[in-house]
Amino acid sequence: MKVEIIDDSQQLAQHAAAVMAAQIRACVDLRGRCLMAVSGGTEPWRAFARLAALPVPWQALHVFQVDERAAPAGHPDRNWTHLEENLLRRAPIPRDQCHAMPVEDATLEGGAERYGARLGAIAGSPAVLDLVHLGLGDDGHTASLLPGDPVLDVVDADVSVTAAYRGWRRMTLTLPAIDRARSIVWLVSGPGKSRALQRLIAGDTGIPAGRVRRDNALLLADRSTAGPDRRSP
Repeated sequence: MKVEIIDDSQQLAQHAAAVMAAQIRACVDLRGRCLMAVSGGTEPWRAFARLAALPVPWQALHVFQVDERAAPAGHPDRNWTHLEENLLRRAPIPRDQCHAMPVEDATLEGGAERYGARLGAIAGSPAVLDLVHLGLGDDGHTASLLPGDPVLDVVDADVSVTAAYRGWRRMTLTLPAIDRARSIVWLVSGPGKSRALQRLIAGDTGIPAGRVRRDNALLLADRSTAGPDRRSP
């Protein structure tokens, strides 16, 4: 895993946007399109707003979700609500290439199966995403791969569901789906995450984030989270 420490959160958002834009452009140049899956969180929303202002081949981009809470449409806890606000309404991405997780289906399990089928129809079988953006929770979770949840051990599906966590059940990409991605970009910032960040950097598989593939990953963090003594290698 490559690690880059950025001085402050504003610079982090701008740098993350530039990194994602460059990766999207390179992917489109190479393969004719880019399949990107994104997570939620305050820092990513800032980065997505900046990404929307950059020169990107939007017509060739598909946007998937890494995870989503089973909350009503438009709810402030829905990642999609903020993704719409900060990226999808600002950039000319074709609407049929914006793929929201169907967390309002009659059953969450049925929605996960349907989303997995859509992912496979677009990204192949097994599905391979070009770029996956991940965040980090203060308890070491990433996506909605939660400590102690059976979802961590799902290997026969690309999309699965969790038990209730902090008020919501969730739909999430599984570890195999994330690990097949050609590129992973971590964006980590915020109070209370310093210990989890150090464990992630160390490759500690005792936290869910530490189980994600590392050889194709770039981690971007701000100095307030990484600590004053942490330097980019």
